[in-house]
Formats: sequence, C-alpha cells, structure tokens
Amino acid sequence: MRTILNPKTIALIGATERENSFARVVLENLLHSKDRTVYPVNPGRKSILGLTCYPTVEDIPEHVDLAFIVTRADRVPGFVEACGKVGVGGIIIASSGFRETGPHGKSLEDRLIEVGKKYGVRIIGPNSMGIIRPNENLNTAIVHTNLKKGKIAFVSQSEAFGRTLLDWGVSAHIGFSMFASLGSMIDVDFADLIDFLGEDPHTKNIMIYIEESIGPVKKFISAAKGVARNKPLIVLKPALPEPEQVDAHTHTGMLADTEHVYDAVFRRIGVVRVDGAADLFNVAGILSAKHLPEGPRLLIITNAGGVGIMAANTLLEFGGEIAELSGETIDELDRILPPYGKKANPLDILRDADVDRFTATMNICLKDPGVNGVLIIFTPQTAATPVELAEAVSDVAKNAWKPIYTAWMGGREVQKGREILLQNSIPTYDTPEEVVKTFLYMYRYKRNLVLLYETPEELPIDHAPPNKNLKAFIRKAAHGGVTVLTEADSMRFLTNYGIPVLKALTVQSVEDAVRAAEEVGYPVVLKVSSPDIIYRVDVGGVVTGITSEQELREEFEKLKKRVLGLVPDARITGVTVQKMLEKIDYEVIIGSKKDPIFGSVILFGMGGIALQIFKDFSIGLPPLNQTLARRLMEEAKIYKMLKGYRNKPPADLRQLEQIIVSFSNLIVDFPEIAECDINPIAISNGTAYILDARIVLDKNFRESPVPYPHLVISPYPSRYIVPWSVSEKVSLLLRPIKPEDAPLIAEMYATISDEAFHGRFFQATKKASQGMCERQCSIDYDREMGIVAETKENGKKRIIGMGMLITEPGRKSGEFAILVHDDYQGKGLGYKLIDMLIGIAQEKGLEEIFGIVLTKNRRMLNVCKMQGFTVERLPDGLSSVKLLLK
Repeated sequence: MRTILNPKTIALIGATERENSFARVVLENLLHSKDRTVYPVNPGRKSILGLTCYPTVEDIPEHVDLAFIVTRADRVPGFVEACGKVGVGGIIIASSGFRETGPHGKSLEDRLIEVGKKYGVRIIGPNSMGIIRPNENLNTAIVHTNLKKGKIAFVSQSEAFGRTLLDWGVSAHIGFSMFASLGSMIDVDFADLIDFLGEDPHTKNIMIYIEESIGPVKKFISAAKGVARNKPLIVLKPALPEPEQVDAHTHTGMLADTEHVYDAVFRRIGVVRVDGAADLFNVAGILSAKHLPEGPRLLIITNAGGVGIMAANTLLEFGGEIAELSGETIDELDRILPPYGKKANPLDILRDADVDRFTATMNICLKDPGVNGVLIIFTPQTAATPVELAEAVSDVAKNAWKPIYTAWMGGREVQKGREILLQNSIPTYDTPEEVVKTFLYMYRYKRNLVLLYETPEELPIDHAPPNKNLKAFIRKAAHGGVTVLTEADSMRFLTNYGIPVLKALTVQSVEDAVRAAEEVGYPVVLKVSSPDIIYRVDVGGVVTGITSEQELREEFEKLKKRVLGLVPDARITGVTVQKMLEKIDYEVIIGSKKDPIFGSVILFGMGGIALQIFKDFSIGLPPLNQTLARRLMEEAKIYKMLKGYRNKPPADLRQLEQIIVSFSNLIVDFPEIAECDINPIAISNGTAYILDARIVLDKNFRESPVPYPHLVISPYPSRYIVPWSVSEKVSLLLRPIKPEDAPLIAEMYATISDEAFHGRFFQATKKASQGMCERQCSIDYDREMGIVAETKENGKKRIIGMGMLITEPGRKSGEFAILVHDDYQGKGLGYKLIDMLIGIAQEKGLEEIFGIVLTKNRRMLNVCKMQGFTVERLPDGLSSVKLLLK
C-alpha cells in the first residue's frame, strides 16, 4: 500500500493526447507530481506530451511502482496480466464497463480478481477516479483539481457522488491530506486505506463515503476500531431501502433491519455516522478539537430570542438536552443582566447586548457543572459588531475547558467575524441548526470513544454453562427438519445459561392442563404453542387471569377453536400453562437475529404488545460485557422508565445486565440460532421474569472451520487459557487479557520497580495513567493479543506478568513485548509468555515477530536468543530481536 500511495515510477496505460480524455487529464496531473518518473504506454504512439511512449509495460526500462489503466474494459485483464508478470507494485483502474454493465462485465471483473491474486498485485478500482495526496505532490485523478494541503483524508466508493463531494470540499476551502476513489473495490478496500491513514502523519481526520458495501466486514471493523482510538472517522452512508416483505419468525427478526445494525456497528467501533453531505464537512474539521463535550447538555446564549428557541427545538429533536442553569449561576447572571430578561436556557441576553455582556455571560455559564457546551448565536444589532464579538469570544475560548460553538447569522456583514472565529479554531456556522447537529455528533463521538475503553465490572455469571446437551439437541432438531423450537425447549436454553424464567408447562390435553395449573399455582395464563404464530394475542392465543379449574377447562377448549378459526393452517403443538404475574411494572424484550451482512446482533427495548407500536429498541453486537449491556439499555427510551416511573419501583438494572450478558454468551456459543425472542421480560417489584421465549434455527447453517463464523467481533479467546506452575507452591493462570483487568494492571504497574517499568516502556519514571491501563486491556483480539499471568495471594487476584503481541496492518509481522513483576523474575515466566506469543503469531499466519529491547537488558536478550531470535544492535542503547516464522 505504501508503494501504491507514494510511487516513484508510474506507468500510464492507455495514454493519449486527445483533449479532455481521462488519460490526457491523468497525464497532465502526473506531470505536475514532482520527483516521480512517468511512463506513457500506448503501442500506437512514439511520444506523448514530449515523453517517450512505450508499446507495453514490459518495455519500460525500470521497475514500475504503480500502473494506472484507463482503456476499454475488455482490454484491462490483459494489461493487468502484463503488469503482474513484470512485478508492478500496484494498479489503479479508472476504466468502467465491469459488473455494473451485466454478466459480460462481471466475467471481466472476475478475471481481474483472478489475475490480481495470481501475481499478488494490489488493485484499486475499477471505476476509480484515482488518488490525490497534496502533501506528497501526487495526483493521479481523472479530473483537473488542485487540493489545498490539509489534515483531512476523504475516501469515497462512488465516482460520481465522490467527485461532487470533493468539489464541495474544495469550494469550502477545506485542506486535504488525501482523496482516494476506490470504485468497485475488487481488492483494495476501505480497511486498507484506513490502516494506511492511521499511520499517515499528514492525516488528522478521516472522512468516508460508503455507497454500497464496506468491504470485508471483519476487516473493516478491525481497522476502523483500531484507528478511531487516535483519529476521528466520519462516515456518510445513505440508507438503502429495506425489502417490503421480511422473512422473519420473531419480533427481533422484523425490527432489526440492516440500517439499524449499521448504526450499532459504527457506535461500537467509535465511528461517527452523519446524515448528510453538509454534516460530513461540518463535523470533519472539528472532531479532533482538544475539547469534546462530556455530555449532551448545551447552553444557548443569543441576542435574538426567536433563533434561540429554534436552536433549542432542534437540540431536543435530535436527542440532545437543554442545560439547566444552577441557582448559583442564575444569581451571578442577575448581577450582570437586565432585570427584565429571562434567566433560562435558551438565554436571551437581549438585542442591546454589547461585547462585555456576551463575554461576562459566557464566563459565568462555562463554570456551571450542568453545562457541557456553549452555543453563541449572534445576530447583527447596534450594540456589538461581528468583528469585536468574534475577537472577544476567541479570547474566552483560549482558556475554556468546554467546547464553544458559534452561529454568526447574516451575510456579508458578519463574514469577517466568521473568518476571525475560524482562524482561532472556533467552530462557526451559518445557522443554529447546523451547530446543534455538530455538537451532538461531537458528543456521540466522545461517548463512543469512552465506550471503547470503559472498564466493565465483573458479573456473577457462569462463563462455562452446561451447553453440550443443547448442542446435541440442536443437531437432532436440525436432522428432524425442526426450525422453530417450542416454548419449552427455548426456555431450556435460557435456564442452562442462568437466565431466570417463570415456570411454564406445555400440555396436550385439558387434564394435563389442570395438573399443570395445580403445580404452578393459580392464577395462570394459557398460551397457544405454534411455530406458525408470532403474535399470539392477535389471534386470541393468550388467556390471562384464570383463577379456577372450571374456568381453565372452559378456556382451554375455546382457545384452540378460536386460534384455528382465525389461522386454520397453523400447527398447534400444545398449550402452555404458566403462573401469572399479577403485578407487572414494565415489560422489555431481548432478542437476536442473524443480519445478512454483520451476523448475529442483539436487540433490547420496550417489550410486550407495545413493541410493534412504539418500536423503541436499540441494537448491539455480541459479545457484550457489563458496560456494553448497560449502554445497550441506555440507548432505548424505556431505560428512563426502568429507573422508576410514577410510583413504580425501579428495575434491578444489575440483574438486567446479567441477563443481557448471559444471553449474549448464549448467542456467541450457538451460531445455529437464526433468530431469538425473549418477550416479554416482565419486571415486577424490581425483579425480572422471563414469560416467553422463541428460538428459530438457521436452516442454512453448516459447520465452519472458522471459529464463530456468525460474529464480526471476536469473543474472548478462552482457548488460550493455560494453567502453569512456577513452583510446587505457586500456580499461575495464563490467560488472554480482558477489559475488566484494568484495575489489576494498574496495581501491577504501581508495585513493580522503576527498572522493570523502564525495561518495558523505556521511560525514566513510572507514568501509568488509568487511560493507559484501559487501552491495554481493551484490545481487538483479531489484531492484538495480550496474555496475563494471574495468581492469587490471600484470596485476592493479582496480575504479575503480561505479554503483548500487536500485528502490523499488513498482517505479515507483529511486535511483541513482555513485562514480568520483580517478585517473579528469573522463574521462567518470561520464557513461557514469549513461547505462547510465538504460537499465537503462528496461528495468525504471521511471517515474523519482532521486539525492541534495551541493550543493557541482558536477561531479556538471552531469553530471546534461547528461543531462536536474532539480535541486532540499534542506536540509542536499543536492540532489535526478530524471529522468522515462515
């Protein structure tokens, strides 16, 4: 990728002098790219624009880093083959006429993919506009455009709309570090560019326009999650129309459409998804600001009450909160504002507000703990000029620890003020609505970043539930052609995973129903059991409040007749008798569905019959821990009710977290499950009870050699858990690191010697912040691996060693590092950790692993040599150790 994106030699295949042709434009752009050699290729020409023209790429006298192809589609596969034979580093294909044109074009595209794989050559396109890197003086675009140097990278899938967005950015005077058009993405995809830009020193923010696909899903998620920790990723992806008919057997299957899943994916990996093209550029320039809002509460200060109200309405509409001023703040405002002004948000400081009134109000309100950000809306009046106020706001912002946003409303009269604000890195917009949306995007970005690292609490759940019998049951059911499990069988899965179900018995006869009611106790509920009926209430399939045997006998027969009268073809497999909860405060749903793009997802929301009406739900990706389970609940509106509503006691949120995490573990363990509903979960006096469940098996499921084929985020790799003894008296557990380990890692750093810390981090003094510990524990198991050594002392867990392996973006090499606590050095633990990391690297298919070691750390260097590493001296007292694995 580095060769393609910074080539020294470039071959233009299909070069021509024909005016306004793509090839002519590309050649002219390349000739302005300094310090690069350009070779036109066209068998019909001796020279083009003064350059020697070569008949074929094989005739070029030196190695070619990049070939740019702009010819007819049917000729492209041959040119790619020729490039592969001479070892061209990479290819950009601008030509169109491939899969978008039909079967013939698709066959040409398949040939491109085949040839690219045969020679190992990387391909951008087809249908690519090219690559522009202003900071590197590289322009391979098929359009004439001069981009300002800047810190924003823009990667587009679409050629047409990508060109429009680029032109929009140019007209807005945005500086770019890169523009890349990926076209049809037959090889190089978003993940490749994200990885490259993550290490690019010229890039601060990354904008992405996705028109169709994100490419290989796990690859995209892994790359985006890794880069989003350090550089904001902003995505514009238009929503695709959902099919009118959805083949689903559960509420979750019907509600969890792909667009909601995209939102959940972007939240989980720290990516900001914007709604429109204007938002893309509004947000891109400010997400790297040093102060991001800590919450959604915005204070609006204006000299025109009407626009303040409009801003407040927009804030509420998009999910923000109007900051409430404290009594202390109001008292201070009373001393500086006219007595006839209203001291409430939006804060109208009146049309006669001068610069001093604006700045005094800002300084007072920025101190209020209930304010997460301040919006200044200025309309031209007589008391303050746009320029004077812009200069004053800039001065206040220099010392502010909360973000300040501005809307200078008007045209030419306020333009100079806007320019002053932008020069001082203060976000400014034409309308308050734009500001409010940008503020909320920034808050959500900040929240997503916190979520990436937040340390979850340990929950008292069974991490190894008895599920082998369930696996055997599913195999038997699948062989028998069963797709929808009965309620009783579905409840059995939940019970094995420690999820509390309200006892229910499925019966075939009225006599069995009577005995079942006596066993569970009156009052009871009767529910028809059928794989063909999702909404039992709609067909009269539920009878509640049965208090006697006589009533039960009457309702039992009526139930079956009523259901078959409305749904005559339904298969009735029995009637379920269940103890009735007489007091229900809230009802929620937890469910799962296999999305066609992202695999299994988990839904939480308002349950019961209200679900289809209000459609209040949120979606998350398994695996979930305590923190992610809490966030999943918070994203649904019912969460506020669950904390207590109208004299109803609050739900036990910790119990709900345990249920969600246990359910997530169930979904992780069973790729055979296509859909699942637990609905409703009734909450009575704070306690949750599962009243109903349905599991639908995936009729297309096949055993996969790849672990967890239904997940796009790898779960905890328990296969690496190894007991190991240091001595007869000291036993350790070597296991992968997890987010919950952050406090134990912090404790280890606090108790090791300065020398040991220096040997690992090359720092003269110990500086291990909470954030550093959280980052080390919140890893992507696909790209990183951390193995910790855990022991118990006085009944308390303690981590006394750690080995880390981080794979390079190309996935061919990985860097490792080891740290062993002083109390356990010299006992073979470091040797064992390195050996485990070597095995993991081999499993990941790496070609080599390497590490950087202090040259004076002879003990570590000797351990590496014993395991076959080669050692090379580096400057500054460092040595490199390397082990070839292939």
